[in-house]
Amino acid sequence: MRRPALVALALGLVVYWAAAQCNVSPSELVDGAVRGLEVLVFFFSPDWHALPELAGPALVTVLLAAVATPLGVALSAVFGLAAARNVAPGWLRTPARMLIGLERALPEIIILLLLVAALGVGPFPGVIALALGSIGMLGKLLADSVEEIDARVLESVETVGATRWQVIRHAVIPEVLPSFLANAIFRFEVNIRASVLLGAVGAGGIGFELSKAMSLLEYERAMSAVLLTLALVFGAERVSDFLRRRVLDGGRLR
Repeated sequence: MRRPALVALALGLVVYWAAAQCNVSPSELVDGAVRGLEVLVFFFSPDWHALPELAGPALVTVLLAAVATPLGVALSAVFGLAAARNVAPGWLRTPARMLIGLERALPEIIILLLLVAALGVGPFPGVIALALGSIGMLGKLLADSVEEIDARVLESVETVGATRWQVIRHAVIPEVLPSFLANAIFRFEVNIRASVLLGAVGAGGIGFELSKAMSLLEYERAMSAVLLTLALVFGAERVSDFLRRRVLDGGRLR
């Protein structure tokens, strides 16, 4: 048997074993799909009268991302510069890289659960969780962007006697700012999606309203919350795409 066939066979056995461990059952999937269709009927039609009541929680969801994203961007800028090999000393770069890696390993929902235990439920722990959750993504992307800068650009500034901060100010920031801003805008879109999920576990907003409606079997109200969530996510995606195109087109806002 050829090597590709052996690899395919090994992967197939691993997938089969994993599926058995997860109790994957095609028959249960079919039965569940039938029951799901029966339950889905209860979601129609949406409770349109609930939309005004859900507008406030939906706004809270947007505000969670709107407050958390700038905080996360500021923290990410600090960690990203501290983690870049070509601008930060080794004693600072190593712990910065470790903290970024640690944050990337922790999903926002775990951070939120830890914060809820310390601060209680509400939007505030959600803001902190989203801000901290931004560091892993934006910090790493910024550090990688800084390390990709041509060394001759940095050396040309250093040769005129510039300090490390002046090198960052006049050589590093102009090089990485457009991509960093584009990534920050994309992170706002990600935070909108994450704030809906975090809301269901204690951060408030439309996610909490959706979770509450489902637990009370108020399916029509839940459907209204789902429609508002889709509108929020779709709107954030469109705005994010538009702003990122503007930022990346020429490297600056026009």
